[in-house]
Amino acid sequence: MLELRHRGGCPGPGGAVASPPREGEAAGGDHETESTSDKETDIDDRYGDLDSRLDSDIPEIPPSADRTPEILKRALSGLSSRWKNWWIRGILTLTMISLFFLIIYMGSFMLMLLVLSIQVKCFHEIITIGYRVYRSYDLPWFRTLSWYFLLCVNYFFYGETVADYFATFVQREEQLQFLIRYHRFISFALYLAGFCMFVLSLVKKHYRLQFYMHRLLEEDIIFVESERTQKMYLPANGVHFLFPKVGFLVPISSVICNDITAYLFGFFFGRTPLIKLSPKKTWEGFIGGFFSTVVFGFIAAYVLSKYQYFVCPVEYRSDINSFVTECEPSELFQLQSYSLPSFLQAVLRQETVSMYPFQIHSIALSTFASLIGPFGGFFASGFKRAFKIKDFANTIPGHGGIMDRFDCQYLMATFVHVYITSFIRGPNPSKVLQQLLVLQPEQQLNIYKTLKTHLIEKGILQPTLKV
Repeated sequence: MLELRHRGGCPGPGGAVASPPREGEAAGGDHETESTSDKETDIDDRYGDLDSRLDSDIPEIPPSADRTPEILKRALSGLSSRWKNWWIRGILTLTMISLFFLIIYMGSFMLMLLVLSIQVKCFHEIITIGYRVYRSYDLPWFRTLSWYFLLCVNYFFYGETVADYFATFVQREEQLQFLIRYHRFISFALYLAGFCMFVLSLVKKHYRLQFYMHRLLEEDIIFVESERTQKMYLPANGVHFLFPKVGFLVPISSVICNDITAYLFGFFFGRTPLIKLSPKKTWEGFIGGFFSTVVFGFIAAYVLSKYQYFVCPVEYRSDINSFVTECEPSELFQLQSYSLPSFLQAVLRQETVSMYPFQIHSIALSTFASLIGPFGGFFASGFKRAFKIKDFANTIPGHGGIMDRFDCQYLMATFVHVYITSFIRGPNPSKVLQQLLVLQPEQQLNIYKTLKTHLIEKGILQPTLKV
């Protein structure tokens, strides 16, 4: 970062400024040393002074231009700023939801493009903030290396996805076989090239700032990818073998529902501040958003589970050389009867209720979206305050940038990936098949004989009669 100005002393470990020797102290002397508490206090004071100086060195970023359409400005010109912002947010929210429904209708491929576009745009907004703050230092290759590392990370994860879920298709293409077989080595080689470029770009007097920006870049990529968002939001939107589009739509729509309902409850009933990082957030909005989101998630899971389009994953059929979304829904998406607790039986006057098992999981997903998901937004608020900005960008009038709207989604994506792999998803047959296809013929034959014997012992296959 910026060079530290100090008196007497020199920088110690971590960039802290070492204090000069005290009177009466000498190297190798037997004088009494400071107590542990005094040392800790001295270190805290020095690092606190360092933090305050670094915060004061961050320049102000001029606010982005207002991109509200003129027709909306004229139509809402007679309203107060509070209600004007309410209408702008509402109209743009309905527009974005309508576009989202249109993309869902267009199919899984468009959903994958949407997820990738959102990741790239969020990354661009965060990197742009760092560049605008520190561009006066003229750091070489900063933006070039930023996009290069993002490209490397996406190449690695998308390649892993193709290898895992399209093994049969990949085996038919020789060029893809080479890329898949050595995929991790190629990815590591690409990373090494970027690492070497970063080392070569280091400039005297800006070492600390460059390492700081490189760390910011790494955290940005980790946050945007977040356990690889595609692990839930890419495979789940159609290419995952076991978990289909409903696993994408219910979590993401729960976060959207919580965002909208929390805003509405806070706007009309909010009185009690929730957290200092976001002064406009209220307890009334937080609690109202929680109950609304849980109810919404339960109903959405019920509605979507009724349709094959949402519960059947996209699979590659080698016999017809095409992708299909037809299947026999798993037990997760088949109606089951559940016994009600005794106190509910008296109220509802029935002993059982029929619902989809996925509805039970939707309660856990909606609860996380409404109670823990907002902390992704609080984290983003702290980031914006650190860089003295109101919004990440001005892409969406009344909302800010894409990152302002999807800050909670990244935390949700990580949770859904962990939740599915822990409580729902079993072994991935496509991945097992992909591993089998790269074995030698003798190894494949041995596995075939072992599997055949196992199935015969379980009574699934009939033993063949020897003539």
